[in-house]
Amino acid sequence: MRHLLLRLIINAIALFAATQVGIPGLRFDGDWKTIVVVAFIFGLVNALIRPLLALLTCPLILLTLGLFTLVVNAAMLALTGWLAQQFNLGFVVDGFWAAFVGALVVSIVSWALALVVGEEHEQRQR
Repeated sequence: MRHLLLRLIINAIALFAATQVGIPGLRFDGDWKTIVVVAFIFGLVNALIRPLLALLTCPLILLTLGLFTLVVNAAMLALTGWLAQQFNLGFVVDGFWAAFVGALVVSIVSWALALVVGEEHEQRQR
């Protein structure tokens, strides 16, 4: 449970950071509670749909030596944006390139935060 909550917070921070970088077509108009809801949707999309999409595109992922995973990540962010618009959450992803660059930013920020939190977690266990 603690890990899921930590993952939710990391996703929320990463999504917010992606909207603040200034990527054209990626924006967020809301408060911190709303970005947490968007992060929850993003987590559900990644948990439920991403494995199926990765399985279906496995030949492309292998053929491109994993680079097609970036397109899969962009599709997950675009789907999150579409779902957020359906619920009027103020998170908008306009177009493929906004989703692609936004997914890169989300991945980098999420990775960096997980690395920092992971190191801190290891020190506490010692």
